[in-house]
Amino acid sequence: MKSGFIDKLIERLDRVDPQEIQSYVLRVVQEKGFLEKVFNALREGVIVTGARGTIHYLNRAASELFGVDRNESIGQPIESRIRGLDWESLTRSGRVVSRDLEIFYPEHRYVNFYVAPLEGESVEDDQPDEVGGFVLLLRDITETRQVHLEELESERMNALTMLAAGVAHEIGNPLNSLNIHLQLMERKLRKKADPALARELSESLEIARSEIKRLDFIVEKFLSAIRPTTPQFELTDLNQIVRESVQFLEPELDDRGIDLQLQLHTDLPLIRIDRDQIKQVFYNLIRNAAQAIGSNGELVVRTDLNDQQVSVSFADTGSGISAEELGKVFEPYFTTKTTGSGLGLLIVHRIVREHGGEVEFESEEGEGTTVTIYLPRFEKQMRFLPPPKEEETRSEEGDDVIEVEASSVQ
Repeated sequence: MKSGFIDKLIERLDRVDPQEIQSYVLRVVQEKGFLEKVFNALREGVIVTGARGTIHYLNRAASELFGVDRNESIGQPIESRIRGLDWESLTRSGRVVSRDLEIFYPEHRYVNFYVAPLEGESVEDDQPDEVGGFVLLLRDITETRQVHLEELESERMNALTMLAAGVAHEIGNPLNSLNIHLQLMERKLRKKADPALARELSESLEIARSEIKRLDFIVEKFLSAIRPTTPQFELTDLNQIVRESVQFLEPELDDRGIDLQLQLHTDLPLIRIDRDQIKQVFYNLIRNAAQAIGSNGELVVRTDLNDQQVSVSFADTGSGISAEELGKVFEPYFTTKTTGSGLGLLIVHRIVREHGGEVEFESEEGEGTTVTIYLPRFEKQMRFLPPPKEEETRSEEGDDVIEVEASSVQ
């Protein structure tokens, strides 16, 4: 329909035959319905507002992204339907604004969007004619962003692997040499030195030997975090692994005055896991929880299951993790502790992923942290993907991804 068609029609109303008016109205309705079908078929979200942010139109993709009802949203302020969106700051300049947005509800998604002003007469009487409204276009970039993050992780792991070879050579061999010389010194002290002097120096030798062991442990922990391993799967009682892990670390928890509660599901099936590797995961998570609590707190370890997975959660009453830090917990060397290596959670993530499982973090600063491990009940080598929706059948062309800046939307 050509621009200005409605205006011309209104000017000629007194000279147009009623039947001709009916055909014009039918034409308007048909073209409006056609355009709605086109917009609803788009995978990109489209929202049209007035100059003050009142929603005049939104397509199906936009309503699904934000979990809002299309009919109920018409005529409502956009900020009342999309909480957390600072509409005033986005439209203040009157220019095209492009940003990235992280959506938490109804699904965790990353979206690139831009807001563009619509020139013309405003549909809101008290607004200037220069800006008649705004159009908000949204594009889901979750998958593209995930691919980008996986590429970055792969590059980091390759760099760490190269560094590991150097660490093993440059530190491991000198540590072995130091340990051998300490043993020789201890033998000579026992044979030739004065007994009192021998006892005094033996204490220093024991301290030196323990420090060598500590360095050797740090190197081994670093190497185990990055080198590829093949899990030795066997049918195992997960509850028993939890009990053994807790029993091993119970003296440390008692010393800190931490109240430990076990809530173990009684009907867990046997699952195929590597006992030692999963036990290492539990050691790391229990120690992390104990260090986060400090003293006189509570740690609840709970097992559960559903049709596809079994889960083990570790809920502590520690200091919690800020929202900014939560996204970095699996990065190499990232730690919130002054003496931490930043490799513990990297090891946890690698082992669980090699078991076909997932790690979930929930935390609030000052309120504690819950880490949940999900492991598959059945060994799988493949899985069916959900069929695409009708409006998602066309192929998606990739664009450049901009770093996420935006905030929470629910």
